[in-house]
Amino acid sequence: MTRKETEREIDARIDLFRRRLKDSDDLKVKDDVFDTRTFMNLYTLAKKGALDALGGSVSTGKEANIFSALKDGTYRAVKIYRISTSDFKAMDGYILGDPRFGNIKGTRRAVISAWTRKEYRNLLRAEEAGIPVPHPYAILENIMVMDFIGRDGSPAPLLKDVQLSPQEAELVFQKTADYMAILYKKAQLVHADLSEFNILYHEGPVVIDMGQSVTLDHPLAEKFLARDVTNVARFFRKRYGIGSEDDIWKKIKSQD
Repeated sequence: MTRKETEREIDARIDLFRRRLKDSDDLKVKDDVFDTRTFMNLYTLAKKGALDALGGSVSTGKEANIFSALKDGTYRAVKIYRISTSDFKAMDGYILGDPRFGNIKGTRRAVISAWTRKEYRNLLRAEEAGIPVPHPYAILENIMVMDFIGRDGSPAPLLKDVQLSPQEAELVFQKTADYMAILYKKAQLVHADLSEFNILYHEGPVVIDMGQSVTLDHPLAEKFLARDVTNVARFFRKRYGIGSEDDIWKKIKSQD
């Protein structure tokens, strides 16, 4: 195959992605998500076997959009950080001080690319410690392909959108506190943005959105941990009248 033929093949695949997006009623996304480079990267990930087809929009966050995808008939999730609108200056505070990413150049694309790699590594580290998180399969610049959490293409709800029974709420609180302790003691990480907005409910709590998570040697790790503890305890106390910050701290600081 000649170089020109390869380029034509890439252009055709990019156009196919564009037509799917344009023709899909499910994709209500801003134009700034899918620039040419993102289409190229999606094509590359597809060619490497990370996904077969891109599906509909699952959610839109402050910095990224998540889409469903198919791989051998199984749903996956594709997270795309928006290059043009992400608050990359705010990301600096979580990257600076992390020894894994100390030499990142301050360009927007470089920072967001580092953020994506950081989330990929944090998810793997949390998973290895036994915490339920979406398994990440592949990354390329601002795109990450990972497990789809849900059933039959329908995403699992956020914890904030679920009304649990008193017994379920107590169990979920205890599990969430356990996961925070495991993350701290075994994975040597602090989530740094844990709340009912970053926990899915799928047969129990599933921790998501770990791009900002930091190692314990980050200078603000303890401050971020205290904020996580406060946020989680506040939610369960306000919604269900259970749990306290002390309950969580006991698990985190225990020596077992």
